Amino acid sequence: MLRILALSLAVAGTALPAAAEFVRVEATGTVAEAADRLEAAVTQAGARVFARVDHGGGAASVDMELADAELLVFGNPMLGTPALQADLRAGLVLPLRVLVYDDGGQTVLLYENPADMFAEFDVPADAEVVQRMTGALGNLTGAAAGQ
Repeated sequence: MLRILALSLAVAGTALPAAAEFVRVEATGTVAEAADRLEAAVTQAGARVFARVDHGGGAASVDMELADAELLVFGNPMLGTPALQADLRAGLVLPLRVLVYDDGGQTVLLYENPADMFAEFDVPADAEVVQRMTGALGNLTGAAAGQ
């Protein structure tokens, strides 16, 4: 009984990680148009799109309904490698990802704030790589928003 009580107290005293902060950017046009603009902006910036996942199309392929949603996975080794050098576990969140989806008729680009993305790793929130990724994501999604 004492073991159960001690375990309960230990679990209760354990801090849970903070919820990640996501950045939401509203875009003009359809999901496909915004995803195309994002892909073009990534390529023009010298980065590489590794994958473009059509979640809505995947759902339709199995006769299920889902709002239009596409995930772009992209990166640039010049930008991402310093984070990986600081903590190789950063490879769990790299390359970068932006979800483009239809939110009740409004096209939205959504991505995780890089400082939150690396919070569980040995990549300081004020590291240059985090600041550069924050700026890059802001610029790329701004271009993709088409406003």
